[in-house]
Amino acid sequence: MRRIIGFFKNKFNRLGPGFITGAADDDPSGVATYSIAGAQFGYKLNFLSLLLLPLMISVQEMCGRIGMVSGMGLAGAIKKYYSKKLLISAVLLLFIANTINIGADLGIMAASLEMILGLPFIFWLMVVTIFTLVMEIFVSYNNYSNFLKWMALSLLVYGITAIITNQNWSQVIFYTLIPHIEFNKDYIMTMVGFLGTTISPYLFFWQAAEEVEEEIRDGKIQEFDQSPQVMASEINHMRKDTAIGMFFSNLITVCIILTTTATLHVNGITNIETPHQAALALKPLAGNFAFLLFTLGIIGTGLQSIPILAGGVAYAFAESFGFKEGLAKKLTEAKAFYFTIGLATLIGALMNILGINSIKALFYTAIINGIIAVPLIAIIIKLANDERIVGKFKSGRRSNILTWTTFALMGISSLLMIYYLIRS
Repeated sequence: MRRIIGFFKNKFNRLGPGFITGAADDDPSGVATYSIAGAQFGYKLNFLSLLLLPLMISVQEMCGRIGMVSGMGLAGAIKKYYSKKLLISAVLLLFIANTINIGADLGIMAASLEMILGLPFIFWLMVVTIFTLVMEIFVSYNNYSNFLKWMALSLLVYGITAIITNQNWSQVIFYTLIPHIEFNKDYIMTMVGFLGTTISPYLFFWQAAEEVEEEIRDGKIQEFDQSPQVMASEINHMRKDTAIGMFFSNLITVCIILTTTATLHVNGITNIETPHQAALALKPLAGNFAFLLFTLGIIGTGLQSIPILAGGVAYAFAESFGFKEGLAKKLTEAKAFYFTIGLATLIGALMNILGINSIKALFYTAIINGIIAVPLIAIIIKLANDERIVGKFKSGRRSNILTWTTFALMGISSLLMIYYLIRS
């Protein structure tokens, strides 16, 4: 038994930025959006989980390859080889998407704690904001990266609930294999939110930067913007790591849809307005402790995703303006980098003073991500095919086809949504 546990622990410890990125994809915004999709439309959007798997692997593999080979994050590569206008556009889009995402995630974490413990929302907002800042700024990168991997396992509660609830498996299989599209405003908005929370801008910048962090940790380079020696076997390991992370992400997505369909949709709860309603999805597993389990899951995914959101902004700003960067560095070594993390987190926290409904904020954040991801994907394709950046490790034909398909799917869906919004 010890050998089996040791084997799996060793395999788990070998997982890196690709797995962390995939797990972070199921952040509170993702949990809320997939829950809304399951509650409102049942299994009908389940086909996206299967359809998007190769697409998200392709996009994230490009980002990881850019970071590994160039020794730079996405912003650094754009700055070095392309125009300032392109750099400013990419960083501005990222800042908008990530800051809104941070605010929505902090809001649902605070609202969930308020639901369980009863103290004021503002108090819990301050607690979760300060705690996430302390974790990212003062905990070493090695310890923090391991923490992020283990926090990903909190998502397994949805897998357990999906298994123990009564599912219509013939419909599950049908709607997973056969695409179902309804041409109306609510369905298309939910579809864009689904796409945006699955293929999100913050994941692009984060994985590229973390591949460089891994190289610094392993002693291959000393700083960002240094060219490492990369072997084909290392690229292959990154691809496997990324594929595992994206598979894990989509598996949890399916479980959330199955769980909310079997518990909320079948009981007529189709509109989720509060954390209390979302927590009801876990009642078959935890009974009266459903709200506690939901809160723990939200806290777990929030603690994992908020530092990644803020860190992504900090990496982009550091590379754009040329200041020291990296979670492997201490606060005294990269003051501007950590200041940016703090600023993005605090701006996100202040958004909650506007009194926006936390569940709706998460859902609309996913929609914004779906729109903003479109031009960023085009930029990533350009970078991943530039020999000056990736050398001999340019994207292959299959990778380009899949990623351009992602661009087209998200672009057309966004345009359709805008059309229905104007029409209504």
